[in-house]
Amino acid sequence: MTYHGRFAPSPTGRLHFGSLVAALGSWLRARAEDGTWIVRIEDVDRTREIPGSADDILVTLAAFGLVSDEPVVRQSDRGTFYDDALQRLVDTGLAFACRCTRGDLAAHGGLHRGDCVTAGDATRTPAWRMRMPTGTITFDDAVFGRLAQDPSLAAGDVVLRRADGCWAYQLAVVVDDAAQGITEVVRGADLLDSTPRQIALQRALGLPTPAWMHLPLALDAQGRKLSKHDLARPVDAGDPLPALRDALVFLGQPVPCRTTVTELLHDAVAAFRVDAIPARLPADAALRKD
Repeated sequence: MTYHGRFAPSPTGRLHFGSLVAALGSWLRARAEDGTWIVRIEDVDRTREIPGSADDILVTLAAFGLVSDEPVVRQSDRGTFYDDALQRLVDTGLAFACRCTRGDLAAHGGLHRGDCVTAGDATRTPAWRMRMPTGTITFDDAVFGRLAQDPSLAAGDVVLRRADGCWAYQLAVVVDDAAQGITEVVRGADLLDSTPRQIALQRALGLPTPAWMHLPLALDAQGRKLSKHDLARPVDAGDPLPALRDALVFLGQPVPCRTTVTELLHDAVAAFRVDAIPARLPADAALRKD
């Protein structure tokens, strides 16, 4: 099967160094495998979207030599597909309406497991959840090795559609990865905990499970993940080489002595090694080595 990878940013701000690491790592992996690399804009949460940031991200990626091989897909255009997936889960008894609030769940560790803890206000619009299966889910990660988690204990019954009508990340990403034929998901290690939930969803929907490769997180001086939400300094699209070199160093890769983006990326693909990527698990990861 031809390798098919992706980078899927949320349009909540400009591209910063941590996002560049994820974009570059996924692009290098796809190119090293002689495969296809696509960009998908994950804009299902319209409450967090900053107008114009999706286009800014695409322009910045292009300045760094990272251009999608296929037309860019935006999740905001794909609601009917998520609705179909939710209906399939409802029909099989795996998805259910839930009117529990965060306050209702606080006494239960903040997680929803099994039956709703309250009937809630019948006039309140419900969220939709998937009942997580019990038992350990294991998966092999190209950087971190074999990992295991019981998602019913770590995450509880996951939200598929929020009460405000926004589709949840877990459902949208599973549906889109399958629809776009993604063979390996390469992304930041902050999403390691989401992997068992997504595997459970893939199994419930009869969708293929891709391979996984999670990259180390870029952290600030306080040890927190860099994020657009925290106003991390954006990378400079007008001078991409310094940030590209820094991203290669961060990923444990050699830095070619080149003076153009095209030449540097060409040599970086030839020298790319997955086993050189640092395997630093996030401190709060609810996973165990298996």
